[in-house]
Amino acid sequence: MNIHEYQGKEILRKYGVAIQRGIVADTPDKAVAAAKELQTETGTSWFVVKSQIHAGGRGKGKVKETGSHGVVLAKSIDEVMEKSKSILGGTLVTHQTGPAGKVVNKVLIAEDVYYPGASEPKEYYMSILLDRATSRPVIMASTEGGMNIEDVAAETPEKIIKEWIDPMMGLQPFQARKVAFALGLEGTAFKEMVKFIHSLYAAYIGLDASMFEINPVLKTSDDKILAVDAKVNLDDNALFRHKDLEELRDISEEDPLEVEAGKSGLNYVKLDGNVGCMVNGAGLAMATMDIIKLSGGEPANFLDVGGGANAETVEAGFRIILKDPNVKAILINIFGGIVRCDRVASGVVEAYKKVGNIPVPIIVRLQGTNAEEGAKIIKESGLKVFSAILLKDAASKITEVLG
Repeated sequence: MNIHEYQGKEILRKYGVAIQRGIVADTPDKAVAAAKELQTETGTSWFVVKSQIHAGGRGKGKVKETGSHGVVLAKSIDEVMEKSKSILGGTLVTHQTGPAGKVVNKVLIAEDVYYPGASEPKEYYMSILLDRATSRPVIMASTEGGMNIEDVAAETPEKIIKEWIDPMMGLQPFQARKVAFALGLEGTAFKEMVKFIHSLYAAYIGLDASMFEINPVLKTSDDKILAVDAKVNLDDNALFRHKDLEELRDISEEDPLEVEAGKSGLNYVKLDGNVGCMVNGAGLAMATMDIIKLSGGEPANFLDVGGGANAETVEAGFRIILKDPNVKAILINIFGGIVRCDRVASGVVEAYKKVGNIPVPIIVRLQGTNAEEGAKIIKESGLKVFSAILLKDAASKITEVLG
């Protein structure tokens, strides 16, 4: 589950991570009030107005309606009002949102932390995530903060520091010092970075997070270490242990069809193709998408109905797939291991009748327990449903119905 920057920062603060302070607002008037409050508390006279959407690249992205960037500097209270108006309610397009963009419903008014002092501020990159190759958390850091880490990895991979953590031992003091040394820090800034890393790792473990990305981590001119941004991804499978974190979910940032599928217990991801697919099992779903492409189509979605495909789940799957206007055919690919194919076939027929008029052809490929009985039920249903047992049969049917 993704959460907003302001939510991630607040969580990090509770774990002792030093953050750039800010106040969230959903109207220009509230943004001005937030700026005045920050000015009283921190003495800052400049402010950063940051759009809050679930996507990266906000600083480089632009609001369609106004041309404003998603992250802008306001040098006065009046500018906070002006900049907030140019962002709130607009559609922000970044390299991660695609051309459709995302509507900005909230902005974070943050203090200016790039103030002058004894030394120049310096930006770093830091993240913690699970390295699946080693089954260990890994701290990734770089002196090239503020840039896309993908660009750094492609152009200057030697500037990426990696430190793997033994999950049984946890983060050791020498490892935090090793990362801070590798970033070229010394003195007060070195000590602050070591503390920062320990607090960040404690938050990562404590929240059952799947990823933390802080870009940039800032060394201020007076050697403080702050999280200026915070991208936090929480593990959905662990949310039952963090009921308070479930409340942070912002459904308006998610695809409506994916939200609806989740309510029905389905794993659904919308894609851009023309063949809807409904499968029991993630691996089989991936293979099914390959078959669709090999047959000349493009998968319109990933949809895993789980091990117990029945009339209810199939009906829910139909309704979700058919809400995509690009779908020209539907392929149902079921392996009858736990569930019998004849029951699935009966469920498909029942669900078809409940949904009513389905304007696209449906190919049902059943393999496994009672596959032949299932195919017979499909053929005798009298509905616009084509049966297949082999994958090649399903592929040829897709080619046929797509013309």
